[in-house]
Amino acid sequence: MKSLILMGYMGCGKSALGVQIARKTSLPFIDLDQYIESEEKKTISSIFNEQGEIYFRKKERLYMQQLLLTKSNHVISLGGGTPCYFDNIDFLNRQEESFTVFLKTSPKELTQRLYAQKDLRPVIAHLESEEKLEEYIAKHLFERMPFYQKANKTITTDHKTIDSLVDEILGLLT
Repeated sequence: MKSLILMGYMGCGKSALGVQIARKTSLPFIDLDQYIESEEKKTISSIFNEQGEIYFRKKERLYMQQLLLTKSNHVISLGGGTPCYFDNIDFLNRQEESFTVFLKTSPKELTQRLYAQKDLRPVIAHLESEEKLEEYIAKHLFERMPFYQKANKTITTDHKTIDSLVDEILGLLT
């Protein structure tokens, strides 16, 4: 089995699905943001605040490459912006032993999932209403869509259960 790379906007289900797929395939699950925090011994927020986004994006690329250039396969959940920087999406798609999946979720669905937990997500904590959050998400999705659409496969997640999405994704890998 190839490494499975899950990408999409925050709240689309990358981590929740990744954990379940890893269990079913017996592959290790790696959340790239958690991996970066572990390697850097700092939170993503601290890295952004102390070293800036460019430093973070360089480290993100370095750690992503390290994971993909090892001989073992993984289920990897990328950060929402990972495919959009440098040539990351093209690098991912050039890896013969990996398969990229874009978890496409509508702004309305993302807003419903994220609004209740927005205080736990520094990037959106300042948005005061569901309308403002949906606007913010729609703008980012519009900017990121050309990168996300380069994934090997796109799966729409709206109104689907985790179990049905896991089955759908596993069906792509056989």
